[in-house]
Amino acid sequence: MRLNIGLVLLVSFFGLACRKGERITTDPNAKLNISDKEILFDTVFTSVGSTTRRIKIVNKNNDAVKVSEIRLSGGNTSAFSININGEQTQRKNDLIINGQDSINLFVKVSINPNSTNLPFLVQDSILLNTNGNKQVIQLLAYGQNAVFINESTVNANTIWTKALPYIINGSLTVKSGASLTIQPGTKIYFHKDANLNIEGNLIVNGDFIEPVLFCSDRLERIYSDEPGQWKGIFLKRTGYGLIKNAIIKNASVGITSDSLSVNNNPKLILSNSIIKNMQVAAYIGYHSELLAFNNVMYNCGNYLIYGVGGGNYNLKQNTFVGYNLNFPRKTASLSFSDYLSVNAYNKLQIDLTNNIIWGSLTNELDIQKKSSAMVQLNFWSNLIRCTNSTYKSNGNILNIDPLFINQEMENFELSANSLARKKGADLNADPYFTGYLNKDIKGNTRISPSTLGSYEK
Repeated sequence: MRLNIGLVLLVSFFGLACRKGERITTDPNAKLNISDKEILFDTVFTSVGSTTRRIKIVNKNNDAVKVSEIRLSGGNTSAFSININGEQTQRKNDLIINGQDSINLFVKVSINPNSTNLPFLVQDSILLNTNGNKQVIQLLAYGQNAVFINESTVNANTIWTKALPYIINGSLTVKSGASLTIQPGTKIYFHKDANLNIEGNLIVNGDFIEPVLFCSDRLERIYSDEPGQWKGIFLKRTGYGLIKNAIIKNASVGITSDSLSVNNNPKLILSNSIIKNMQVAAYIGYHSELLAFNNVMYNCGNYLIYGVGGGNYNLKQNTFVGYNLNFPRKTASLSFSDYLSVNAYNKLQIDLTNNIIWGSLTNELDIQKKSSAMVQLNFWSNLIRCTNSTYKSNGNILNIDPLFINQEMENFELSANSLARKKGADLNADPYFTGYLNKDIKGNTRISPSTLGSYEK
C-alpha cells in the first residue's frame, strides 16, 4: 500500500513538472516582448520588390498566455502578408504561448515600384491582443524605387542627381575633405530621427524651377506639416555649406552650425530657400556665421534664427514670419546674444538690410548683450515688429503690418498697398549682389529701390 501511494505521488510530481509553464494566466500585466515594434523595409526594388523580415515574440512570464488575436490590420488588401509559426494567414485567434517560450512571426512585403497608385511610403500594422493588452507592430515599406542610405559616410567627392530620391535612415556624414554636391530637383527624404552631418562640404545647387527638397519620408497628407520628424542638417566645426534654392521642412532644427569659419570661406551661405515647420528653430548658430539672402522662414517652435555666443550674421532681403500654427511661441523670431554662459562671450556682428521681420508677438527681434563693446549692429531699411524704438532710423520701418497676401495659406508675397514695397536700400555695390541679391526668390530681377523681403513683385 505504501508503495502504491509513493508511486502515485511520484507520477503526480512528474505530471506537475511537465505542466509547468503551461498553465494559462489571465493577468493583464503578463505582456509579450516583441523584438521589433517598427519594421522598415528598405527594399532594393527590381521589377517587383519583395522581402521578408522575422519578428520574435517572447513570453517571458512563467505561465502561458493566450493571444486572443493576432491580425494584419489591412487584411487581404494589404501589401504585407504574415506567417505565424509556419502558417500563412492574415489572422489567428487563441494562440497559446507557453511560459518562457516564443513564436516566430514572418512578415513579407511585395510591391510593384512602378505602380502610380502607391504612396511613397506604404504602411500597415500587426495587432496583438493578450489579456486585454493591445500591442501594435508598425509596418513600413517604400512604395517607390530610391537610393537607400543606412548609417553611412561620404568619404570622397560625390554628386547626387534627381534620377531617384534618396532615403536616409540613421545618420549620413560627409567627412572632412569630401564634398556632397546635390543637383537641381533632387529629393532627400529622412526616416524618423535621421540626420545629415557635414564635416566636409555641402553644396546644394537647386534652381528656381527645380529646388532641392529635404524632408521626412512620411509624405501622407497628415504628416505634410508635422514638425520634428527628422533631426536636421548639422554643420560641424570643419564643415561648410552652400545651399541655394532648397526647401527644408519638418525637422527638429533645420540647420545647426557650431563654429566660425577657419578660412576665408563663409561657414554657410543660404539663399533663395524656404525653411519651415521646425520643432525648435529654422537655424541655430553657436558662435557661428550665416550669410542669408532671399530666404523665407516661418512656423518654427521657438525661433527662426537663434544665434548664441556671438558670431557673424549677414542677412539681406529675407522674409522672416513668426506666425506659428502649431506652437505657443514666446520667444522672438530672431534672437541673438554675444554670450554662451555668464563668463563666456564673443564678438557679435549683425548686418540686417531689406528684411521683413514680422510675426504674432510684439517683439520679433531680440538682441542680448553681455558686453556692448562686443556687439556691432548695422540695420538698414528693414520692416521690423519690435519694441526697441532705437532701431527706427536708417530707413527702418517699425510695427507696420507688411500686408502679406495670405499668411494662412503660406503666401508671404506682399499686397499691392504694402508699405514695404520699394523701400529697400541700394545693394548694387554689395559683394554678393551679382551672385545672390540681383534676383528675388522666384527669379525676378530686383529693381532699385527694391521691395523688402524675399519677393520683388
